[in-house]
Amino acid sequence: MELQGKRVAVLVGRDFEESEAIYPIYRLKEAGAEVLVAGPDAEPLEGKHGYPLQVDHAFEDLDAGDLDGVVLPGGYGPDHVRRSKAALKLVKALFDEGKLVAAICHAGWVLASAGVLRGREATSFSSIKDDVEAAGARWRDAEVVVDGNLVTSRHPGDLPAFMRAVLAGLGEGEARKSSAGGRRRRAVTSRR
Repeated sequence: MELQGKRVAVLVGRDFEESEAIYPIYRLKEAGAEVLVAGPDAEPLEGKHGYPLQVDHAFEDLDAGDLDGVVLPGGYGPDHVRRSKAALKLVKALFDEGKLVAAICHAGWVLASAGVLRGREATSFSSIKDDVEAAGARWRDAEVVVDGNLVTSRHPGDLPAFMRAVLAGLGEGEARKSSAGGRRRRAVTSRR
């Protein structure tokens, strides 16, 4: 299994987009990673379509030093996640340590609030394009944008490309940290 020994947090808030949380959880597990599902507290949360998800950890219980990356699903959940100082601190610490930070759809709000978008290329759901740009990113209309340790996608239809980039980013994490400058851009793919 390619990600054996890797630990990845998936941060969810009330009314998260189920497909953008559950698909990454199972793809990461399938690749051998340990997945830690975290929320405001260690209580089950319901997604925007009514599907419950077991939450095992509170945001404040996680430490960036114990993780290899984070996945941020979209839906309405990011608006709740971004209100947590602990969640924002975790995302910023992982980003600053050169570890994988991956966000899809409305999760760009969390990236903006964590202050990790300035000078980066990113994408998001089109309705928050202005927010992503106001946070300092160059917004691209692409199924996945990879800028160093930052991976972003637009919506559930981009999940296959998003997860290929996430899995590749986790597999390349050690090489990326040891490379000069610690930042590498990969091709951006787009569907029109």
